[in-house]
Amino acid sequence: MTHTNWWAQPTAKVSKQIQTQAQERQNQLTKPQGSLGRLENVAVQLAALQGQVKPQINQPYMLVFAADHGVVAQGVSAFPQSVTIAMLANFVEGGAAVATLCKKQDVKLNVINCGTATECSDIPGIVHKPIMLGTNDFSVQAAMSEEEALLALTLGKEQVDQAQAQGCDFLMLGEMGIGNTSSASCIGALLLGVEVAQLTGAGTGVQGDALAHKKNVLAASVKRAQNAINGTGVQYALQVLQQVGGLEIAAITGAYLRAAQLGIPCFVDGFITTSAALLATHINPAVREWFLFSHHSAEYGHGQLLDALNAEPLLHLDMRLGEGSGAAVAYATVQQALTIHNNMATFEEAAVANKS
Repeated sequence: MTHTNWWAQPTAKVSKQIQTQAQERQNQLTKPQGSLGRLENVAVQLAALQGQVKPQINQPYMLVFAADHGVVAQGVSAFPQSVTIAMLANFVEGGAAVATLCKKQDVKLNVINCGTATECSDIPGIVHKPIMLGTNDFSVQAAMSEEEALLALTLGKEQVDQAQAQGCDFLMLGEMGIGNTSSASCIGALLLGVEVAQLTGAGTGVQGDALAHKKNVLAASVKRAQNAINGTGVQYALQVLQQVGGLEIAAITGAYLRAAQLGIPCFVDGFITTSAALLATHINPAVREWFLFSHHSAEYGHGQLLDALNAEPLLHLDMRLGEGSGAAVAYATVQQALTIHNNMATFEEAAVANKS
């Protein structure tokens, strides 16, 4: 099977003219300039991305991609892989944190199985598109083949294409997969050229000796991957994904790439999705313009990934659940920013003098 390098296609253009006009509007609202801080920046950024001075979000989507990781065989997680499938059912039954938040805010939630370790096609309400039954144990071999990595990237693209066809104009991505903080830590270490221990935290709650063990496993995994990778530039990034990635992380990466090409703003969630966002920028740097960052996760290492992306998240709530839950919480703040930007009176409209 052959894949066109669809990820190399240009991203949608951002309107600098509209950005300027939106900033001018902010400066005329009945408040001291800059007094609403980051709320102003979000509104202006969305205006530039949407190409309209008063941006609107009419059909937000949350796509949650799920998969399993072979490296959990090395004891890097506090939970067994069976939790991934149990949580898939919890998502569609409305019991998961992200499901409750999406329902409350009229966000369309789609859950996609990219490759759980156990067959679970009997769970209704899920998009079942498994690439393989979980990744290989990347401490001993590549997580997936080149073909599997490209299929997973393309799966993310296809899900965004479908969302856009249904009117999606704001995209949030979540993940579920026991062991995926290990994958994200290794991806970050290889892309940033830092020791993986600097990006390795508790994940599901690994502490003490178990955390030291996790760090040792991941250090060995990164060393193995470094010896296997021989590409540069985009090929290097794709080989990092192949060596230590996850199927869900690959799909999220593909989704970010496609959304930027289609002109859909993306709200990045926590540590796992930020590793995918970093990967996407290494594959096609222009996607960075289409990212907004929802929150600063309590997961160790997230700050370094955010710094690498020159990102300023909206919220800092010490969350580390994943699922897209941080993005879903921060989405309410985005809506409030737009309400202020679009509906506040200008000094002229309110007949208020803005000069002493």
